[in-house]
Amino acid sequence: MLITAVEERKKGMSAVFIDGEYAVSIDTVTLVSSGKHTGSDITDEELCELTEKSKVSRAKEKALYLIEYRARSRKEIEDKLIPLYGEDAAEAAIGRLEELGLINDESFAREYAEQLLVRKKFSAERAAFELSKKGIARELTDEILEEFDVDPVEQIVSVIEKKYSRLLHDEKGRKRTINGLRAMGYRWNDIKEAMESFEEYES
Repeated sequence: MLITAVEERKKGMSAVFIDGEYAVSIDTVTLVSSGKHTGSDITDEELCELTEKSKVSRAKEKALYLIEYRARSRKEIEDKLIPLYGEDAAEAAIGRLEELGLINDESFAREYAEQLLVRKKFSAERAAFELSKKGIARELTDEILEEFDVDPVEQIVSVIEKKYSRLLHDEKGRKRTINGLRAMGYRWNDIKEAMESFEEYES
């Protein structure tokens, strides 16, 4: 087979024409580094190899773009890359970035747990649920949550002070408070104890 034309396209891609017909788009850096150009012979195997290398390269670029704005779990990146570049390219790209320390589920989970527990004041149960949605293993989740050692009653009192204290003076407000705390993952017994403790402090 003969590469009869190479046309530059948007986003660093090049369209490769073989024997006069469009064959595939490959990222320009991968194509140039291969030494293939207009007039070069290319086999099916070489074309497949170039295509896969291009997918991996593009998957790496996409992953780097994703983590530029915030840390992400491996699963989050997989969910973005696999539909675009296929499982093999996605796994190759993620594996390389893991080797470089740019994707790390443990550091992501610790940072995300702090956001959930300390900033958002979620319960440990809600934090565990959110971490599981990000693909964090239960064993790692339990280990990290244990490090924070958050007392649920103290956490609830803190939330009430900041968000719900003005609502506790009537039944409607109390129900709204309870519903809000339940949505944050707190158990009824802990909510009840915290509300009683807060009201005693206020009186």
